[in-house]
This record gives sequence, structure tokens and C-alpha cells, in this order.
Amino acid sequence: MSSPSASADIVRAPQHLAIVMDGNGRWAERRHRPRSFGHREGQKALRATLEYCLRRGIKALTLFAFSSENWRRPEEEVGALMQLFLKALDREVDELHGHGVRIEFIGDLSAFSPELQARMHKAMEKTRANTALLANVAVNYGGRWDIANAARLAAGAVARGEIEAASINETLLARWLALSGQPPVDLFIRTGGELRISNFLLWQLAYAELVFIDTLWPDVDAAVLDDCLNEFTRRERRFGQTSAQVVAGSGQGVA
Repeated sequence: MSSPSASADIVRAPQHLAIVMDGNGRWAERRHRPRSFGHREGQKALRATLEYCLRRGIKALTLFAFSSENWRRPEEEVGALMQLFLKALDREVDELHGHGVRIEFIGDLSAFSPELQARMHKAMEKTRANTALLANVAVNYGGRWDIANAARLAAGAVARGEIEAASINETLLARWLALSGQPPVDLFIRTGGELRISNFLLWQLAYAELVFIDTLWPDVDAAVLDDCLNEFTRRERRFGQTSAQVVAGSGQGVA
């Protein structure tokens, strides 16, 4: 990974970028290769994206690596993904740590093997103090699970007498969500041409800008990401206000 450097090519970068990395399997199939080959190639795009975020000064990156629905895929593909995951943890964590990247795994980690859980927790602990970029890796994650889990934790707090049920509102419930305390998601990108969010960050995407691109994940590079961020820059983010209110409040055309 190259050393990050500041860049002002894009005037307004998002604070928090979320990506559904779709298209690895199709990328491989078009080349008459096994789907696992596409997942391996997708790691190059992941590395390029991490470098890009460091250069642009993006504070948080959340990646949909393995959804709770992905367990339904062929057993051979799931097994290959798990092995790839283990190897990537062994190979990449030290380098990411050296660049100041903090790694967080979000989702129901209990479904993974004890070995994989131990390595994920080790990676999180090793990088916990890093501040250059917060990289959230969503594994066995679903947006519905996230909200239900937050509700369950809130119910536990009520049962213990720590809070009153009547006090639970959006702000309080958000404390128990997977990305609690992090900047709001500003920009969501899905690669691979599909036009859906696939149960990803249902709560957190409420006011995010959504960008869908046809590029398959292994082909994503800095130029593709530049196009996405330029699209983000062109949009007027009103958050329920009128355009006139946004202009009056910011002095710019965007908020």
C-alpha cells in the first residue's frame, strides 16, 4: 500500500463512505474462471479503495463483505471465502496498522469459526488506537439484524432499570446500532449494476446519497471512485429543507 497524501481534486469528499462490493463472481465467470478467482481479484479493488480513502481524507469506510444471506450460497464458495478471509487477515492487518487504519468487524460474529473470530478480535484490538481511517467490515451482517439487535439491547437496558421504555427514541436507540458513534453515512456505492441495497445499513442510509454503477467490483479503481465522488459533489443535500434554505444556511449550493 502506497503512502497516503492529501489531494484537493474533489472539493467535497464524504466523511463516511459505504460500499456493496458486488460483481466478483460475474467478473470471474466472464473470464471462464471459478467464482473464487473473482473474490481474490476483488481484494485488489479493496486495497485500492483503502488507499483512495486515505488519500482523500475520508474518515470512515464501511464495506459489505459477507451478508447474513450469503450463507445460502454454494458451500464450496462460502468455504473459499472463509479461507480467503483468514489469509487476508494474516497478510493485510500489519500493513493497514502501519498506515493508521482502524479495523472494526460489524455483524453477528458468533456464526464464524472460533479461529476466525479470534483473528478478527485480534485485528480489532491491534488497530484500536488508529485514527487515519476507520474501516468497518460488515460480516454476517444484515440491516434488519442490526435494528433488531439494537432493540434487544435497549430492552435489556429497560429490564435492568438503566433506562425508561418511554425514553427510547431514535437518538437513544442509535447508541446500540453497529456504527454507533461514527459519522453518518454520506455516500453509498453499489458496484455490479444491481439497483438495490440488499439489507445493508437500513437505518444508517436514511439520508445517504445512493450511487449505483455497472462496474464490477474487481474493476474498481481510483478513476471509478473519482466519478462516484464527483457525482456526490454535484448533488444538493437538503435533509428535508428546501433549496433556498440550504443556500441561505450554507452560502453554497450544498449542505
